[in-house]
Amino acid sequence: MTIEVIAVGGYEEIGKNMTAIKVNDDVVIFDMGIHLDRLHIHEDTDISRMHSLDLIERGVIPDDTLMREVDGKVRAIVCTHGHLDHIGAIAKLAHRYEAPIIATPYTLALIEKTIKGERKFKVNNPLKSVNPGEKIQISPNLTLEFVRTTHSIPQTITAALHTPEGAIIYANDFKFDNHQMVSPPPDYRRFRELGKKGVKVAIMDTTNIKEKQQSKTHSEKITRDLLKDVLKGPLEERKGLIVTTFSSHIERIQAITKIAERSRRKIMILGRSMERYCSLAESMGILNLPRNVSVYGNSKSINKALARANDHRSKYMLLVTGHQGEPDALLPRIANNKTNFEIKPGDNVVFSASTIPNPINLANRDLLDRRLKERGARIYNNVHVSGHAGPEDMREFIRMLQPQHLIPAHGDLSHLAAFVELAEEEGYKLGNDVHILRNGQAQVFNR
Repeated sequence: MTIEVIAVGGYEEIGKNMTAIKVNDDVVIFDMGIHLDRLHIHEDTDISRMHSLDLIERGVIPDDTLMREVDGKVRAIVCTHGHLDHIGAIAKLAHRYEAPIIATPYTLALIEKTIKGERKFKVNNPLKSVNPGEKIQISPNLTLEFVRTTHSIPQTITAALHTPEGAIIYANDFKFDNHQMVSPPPDYRRFRELGKKGVKVAIMDTTNIKEKQQSKTHSEKITRDLLKDVLKGPLEERKGLIVTTFSSHIERIQAITKIAERSRRKIMILGRSMERYCSLAESMGILNLPRNVSVYGNSKSINKALARANDHRSKYMLLVTGHQGEPDALLPRIANNKTNFEIKPGDNVVFSASTIPNPINLANRDLLDRRLKERGARIYNNVHVSGHAGPEDMREFIRMLQPQHLIPAHGDLSHLAAFVELAEEEGYKLGNDVHILRNGQAQVFNR
């Protein structure tokens, strides 16, 4: 039996994740994501009318043209969670493969919305929902299992592809968080069982491998405590209050709204992507919004809501998009006086998100901060913990799984190399049982 791991995207950057696993003649694709930075786009951006080849040329989506050279039948497209860097290219690429798209219910609902909004291609792939903890037969020799884990979006899973040669673990993305409000803790018992049974290869997220100052990623419980402290004063003041975070971070949105529920303020959740993620999560019983929360997604309703908040600024808290300073997102537009809400001296702006450290984001955030400060706003930065595993979480995961081989993913070369150092501390050796791949390369494992 021959097992081949094909790195399609996400092995030279943080984004546009896509990996193909070939077991004899059967192929399973994991994730089809976009690289947001390459198009200067963000959570609210619409790429529905753009052609896949144009997006490939710009480096926005994985270059899956290499799959034409793969001699095998694609049996399934598996998505681990609902972030755009993992599902954003589904509507552009999935129609090329006669295979079902498999994901957890919330992830699948987000994929359905993406497909329905697509204007360039028709995507008719069957959609199959699998819950965390369940298995599905992919082919006579392959069984797919969804193992519960945690991240910064609900129903994230670690995929285990069971083969006659052992399990192939695809862990993009994960963190070990035992104290979330929305998601239960990871299934550590099952991970250890898989390790004892036999893991052939583990493909692991390396996003935070270089975070030496925070070797283990903190729980969302830490952020809840930080938010309670930071919001206590601003909620009581008679000033404007804006909070910004990731639209997909349902756990964080739940925490923010629960904290503000006890105040006299009404909460407005504003933004197209905010409405998309929150409305789905609420309808599926994942998100429990307090009664004093309203969600607005289209531009007309947002403008009316902002006008009300501007006239009665001490009565509202705004929860908006734009934490990275993306020019067309709502918070930068507010800061540039392009909406019905005007920043005034003493207004409070809370960033419950870290700045993604690339040149474009850093420049956009610097400009946004300067605009807000020019108008007299008080800024609270980085009220946040990461959704990605730290180095010691990765070490712990390796010890649970005891894989024969390791492949780092979800990072540039510096991330992959740093992971190799950690793996060698655990007894692995580069080129022997820990392997660095670049986009377009493959690693073959023979019996």
